[in-house]
Amino acid sequence: SFRGGAVIKRNEPCWCGSGKKYKKCHLRADEASGNKSGGQKKKSPYAKSTRDIAGMRRAGAFNGQLMDYVRPFVKVGVSTLELNERIHEYTLRHGHRPAPLGYRGYPKSSCISRNEVVCHGIPSAYEKLEDGDIVNIDVTSIVDGYYGDSSETFLVGNVSDEAKKLVKVTAQCLMRAIEAIGPAVHVIAISEAIQPYAKKHGYSVVREFTGHGIGKQFHEHFSVNHHKGLDCDDVILQPGMTFTIEPMINQGSWRTVIDSEDGWTARTKDGQLSAQFEHTLLITEEGVEVLTLTPAQKRAGKMLIIDGIEL
Repeated sequence: SFRGGAVIKRNEPCWCGSGKKYKKCHLRADEASGNKSGGQKKKSPYAKSTRDIAGMRRAGAFNGQLMDYVRPFVKVGVSTLELNERIHEYTLRHGHRPAPLGYRGYPKSSCISRNEVVCHGIPSAYEKLEDGDIVNIDVTSIVDGYYGDSSETFLVGNVSDEAKKLVKVTAQCLMRAIEAIGPAVHVIAISEAIQPYAKKHGYSVVREFTGHGIGKQFHEHFSVNHHKGLDCDDVILQPGMTFTIEPMINQGSWRTVIDSEDGWTARTKDGQLSAQFEHTLLITEEGVEVLTLTPAQKRAGKMLIIDGIEL
């Protein structure tokens, strides 16, 4: 099997971290899937065609454009519903569709999650951004049948140093994970890049929600864990694969609770802050391509830009 470009021999420790020898752990599964030690790998069934990759690039580019569009409106006094309506109208005006609207009954066109809300916050006219908030805006666009998915955590007004640190570390978790992957790397490299780094800074990584394969469907094929030690899909990254990485990092416990009334809003169980960043990615022959870069990020040559924070 190939791990980060290297061949794992039969008597070496397995790449999964089990502590077992490779021959007694994943060797048979890897051989069955074509990832034979020292041999040529078969093309992954998850790899996209050239046509599909072009579609994913279009979807990702528009989603990045959408994120930059909404950016100036994220300010004190604005309701989360107003932000959602701007996202909805901009998407339709460009001939595309907001993927969250109606997905498994979800009622809005975006997920907007403030402070202790980890993810899937439902926009509301009664929820207005306040000075010192951090707020994650998660947008997914359907462009000619292909999905682009990304999110950013924004600073609203005068944000505390503690909150800024959380947002910065969360952004760095995403960037470190992207830098760790490429062709022939096992998907577990993502959690290996994120979880120890978050822990080093005193934070926890949400376990209930993961990244995912993406393409002509919102969620495809395999899951992308952000925390080490969890059961993960046995996937070797190969050119043509598209998926999201979207770590959710908490100040306190990683545990979350789902709102019993709306069935969607996930909050930190202990009420402490949570932050998240997300990009849709493509594995290429040379490495990895970030499909959802915004125009501002492309101009700056950076994966992420946060006002007032040096990454």
